[in-house]
Amino acid sequence: MSEEKKMSVTGLTVIVAVNMMGSGIIMLPANMAQVGAISLLSWLVTALGSMALAYGFAQAGVFDRTAGGMPAYAEQSHGRSGSFMVSYLYYISLAIANVAIAIAALGYISPFFPWLNSTPFITAIGVIGLIWLTTVANFRGPKVTGQIGTVTVWGVIIPVAGLSIIGWFWFKTETFAQAWNPNDLSLMEGLSSSITLTLWAFLGMETAAQSAGAVENPRKNVPLACMLGTAGAAVIYILSTSVIMGIVPNAELASSTSPFALVYTQMFSPLVGSIVMALAASACVGSLLGWQFTISQSGKLAADAGMFPAFLGKVNKVGAPILGMVIIGIVQTLFAFSTISPNLTEQFNVLVDLSVVTNVIPYIMALTGLMVMMRKDKVSAKVYMRNSIVVCVAVTYSIYALYASGAGAVVGGLIIMMFGYLIYAFMAPRFEVKSTEIEPTTSVSKGGNV
Repeated sequence: MSEEKKMSVTGLTVIVAVNMMGSGIIMLPANMAQVGAISLLSWLVTALGSMALAYGFAQAGVFDRTAGGMPAYAEQSHGRSGSFMVSYLYYISLAIANVAIAIAALGYISPFFPWLNSTPFITAIGVIGLIWLTTVANFRGPKVTGQIGTVTVWGVIIPVAGLSIIGWFWFKTETFAQAWNPNDLSLMEGLSSSITLTLWAFLGMETAAQSAGAVENPRKNVPLACMLGTAGAAVIYILSTSVIMGIVPNAELASSTSPFALVYTQMFSPLVGSIVMALAASACVGSLLGWQFTISQSGKLAADAGMFPAFLGKVNKVGAPILGMVIIGIVQTLFAFSTISPNLTEQFNVLVDLSVVTNVIPYIMALTGLMVMMRKDKVSAKVYMRNSIVVCVAVTYSIYALYASGAGAVVGGLIIMMFGYLIYAFMAPRFEVKSTEIEPTTSVSKGGNV
């Protein structure tokens, strides 16, 4: 790509922010209201941790010479098994996350069709229906998916960003004070109460580093855009979730399945609330459409690299890996049934916790490859020290997020990881170098020296 056609730091900053703000924020006010406004403190911890993660991935993207993303970073320090495990866990985490997005979409659709919330089974059928609808829609290839997603994403961004600006005219201090700490939590409990929920809103930050080849002066602009984009999203997240807790009474907000529609109803009218509800629902479906294709494409790339079974890499005439899409749809159907709950918000929380756990482990494995990449690139001692400190902050935060996600989610993630090692046992022979292909350079005898 010529220098004239490359993206500026401003353009990449906007892309970073938009990628993160797809549908991650859409259910958060209701989830956080169940803890109380004290959960807003989690934003401060997560904003710092997410910026460290984003900066670390930006640096890894600059030093990586293979453009292989997180699996390639992990291979630098953890070998082929580490690379496989990152691919596998990231693949599964996206599958789980997409079920959570389908639940968020159903939360905004169900007020138009109340029977969708009549029983947990019918709700689960509705979630599964959305998953398969977006799966089949992707059979026509990436072009249509991309066009829909770039339009519908604004159905979330405009109401959320707009609320963070104009919502303060309706903000009441007494409403916010009453919502502050209904469960009488300590300060530390408040800090960690919503770590996974707030981190969920930042997932996707690692994708910015993959744009390094299309940006002017990537060594300077990619890290800068990652930091600015993450900080910009953090400001909008904090402002919008803070102001909504000063407008809608906490109990009402906590029980809502469409919190942003609810606040616009109270600020303006039911008609405006219904419009926001429709926009948010379309944004969630558009986001789900895009992520369903992304996950199948991730499976295809891993299959092409020999990491996953070859059948996941087969595509139709328009480049859609249909068999991979169907398989992941079946896996998501099982996740939707296995987490079925009378409360849509509770089911959303369970899936978010599990998705964060299976996402954070690849983050840790990938980021710790940066030290090897810097050694190979022979960076200065100053750069090595600076990036090492950032990696330590990012990994420490990731470990804290694992702890905060709860025992159930960690055990669930561990079980998924163990199945990954079982699958790797069948894939490992592909990477094995036959002993006959290695010329002996040394000999070892019993009791002798090398």
